Amino acid sequence: MDRCRVLVANPLTSKETLEHVLAETQTKYLLVLPGARQISLEPNGLLRMLDVAESTKAGMVYSDFYEADKEEKKILHPLNDYQTGSVRDDFNFGSTMLFSTEAIRKAFEKYGGIPQVQYAGIYALRLKVSIEHQVHHLQEPLYTMAGEDNSTDAGKHFAYVDPRNQSVQKEMELVFTDYLRKIEAYLPASTLRKANNESQPFSTEASIIIPAKNRKGTISDAVKSAFSQETDFPFNVIVVDNHSTDGTTAVLSGLATQYPALKLVIPVRTELGIGGCWNEAIYSEACGRYVVQLDSDDLYGGTDTLQKIVDMLREGNYAMVIGSYTIVNFNLEVIPPGLIDHSEWTYDNGHNNALRINGLGAPRAFSTSLMRKTGFMNVSYGEDYAAALRISREYRIGRIYESLYLCRRWEGNTDAALSVEEANRNDVFKDKIRTDEILARQEINNRGFRP
Repeated sequence: MDRCRVLVANPLTSKETLEHVLAETQTKYLLVLPGARQISLEPNGLLRMLDVAESTKAGMVYSDFYEADKEEKKILHPLNDYQTGSVRDDFNFGSTMLFSTEAIRKAFEKYGGIPQVQYAGIYALRLKVSIEHQVHHLQEPLYTMAGEDNSTDAGKHFAYVDPRNQSVQKEMELVFTDYLRKIEAYLPASTLRKANNESQPFSTEASIIIPAKNRKGTISDAVKSAFSQETDFPFNVIVVDNHSTDGTTAVLSGLATQYPALKLVIPVRTELGIGGCWNEAIYSEACGRYVVQLDSDDLYGGTDTLQKIVDMLREGNYAMVIGSYTIVNFNLEVIPPGLIDHSEWTYDNGHNNALRINGLGAPRAFSTSLMRKTGFMNVSYGEDYAAALRISREYRIGRIYESLYLCRRWEGNTDAALSVEEANRNDVFKDKIRTDEILARQEINNRGFRP
């Protein structure tokens, strides 16, 4: 302990504490342990990280780790490689981050130091270092993390929209927006356009789109919720039945006899994801001028949801409108965190901050003519996020902050009870979406729209 120094300071995430630590650091590398859980390094684990840092000249190195369960059995926890789009403030680096002090000082000299923050200091440090230095992932477990992670999956998933985290998120947005400016991926709101939603004729004004596969127990509720909508315009409901095998098709056939405006689509292709099913709907002749999302296990919150969404699309000439939703269980009872309204969105910077967060909300509605130009990615995860980022690159997005939608959380959800490997795969995919979008926005600035 003779070589240890104890600092009484603000949290490690604050500007004051990090600058104090950096001022006192006289070594080539700085090992930051941002988590609250106890860790124990594997034999030569730190030497391995130092060796790789030296050989790669990386600005930061992190590694996989073991988690110790209640019986102290080690369970491998792999992490993802870092890429340009790995810009979420909650990207999982584990509990060890080895920084090159030279890389930190060069980054600060060129891009400025840590802003006046309490919570986003490590985030700012990582982003600035990553601009010109590699963030290197060692795909081997070099330490064990003890204790349990007491945060719930729902708590982690919705942390960025929890009102209790508002001050944290404002700092994260401030840091991230500065980073976008530094890498020339920031787009000022003045460059965004309104949509021309009257450019071509449509057979009806709006279509509610419901992709479905093996939803026998919930599809009837969804369809009836769609047809409960009271509007001053004609609309239909397009259900894309993606080759269900559980009786969903029969349920839909019965509903079609009750509702003449129910359009059933069974794709010829058998390899479609949710995005591919959306494409089947938006390119069909039955599709309306506007398309509005309804998942096959969810419900609209009232009979006026569709009217409110279309009114905003029309009045604001928006390319996309996103509402707010309430989390409920299968029996439609409200469960934490309740209302998800994405109040962090601002019309001045929401299109930039969207690159930092993992989703933009629901229900989502689009101008059909615009979506026909790009289509959706043929995947079953992230297709909506990719579409929203693509739209927000050029067009204004409208927001409704009252609850319009009941989102069921139950064991049938596509993201329920994911393994570490499955969650990693989803995160890598969204990071890749962000990577492509950042490159596209940099290209816009390179063509002469630099702020």
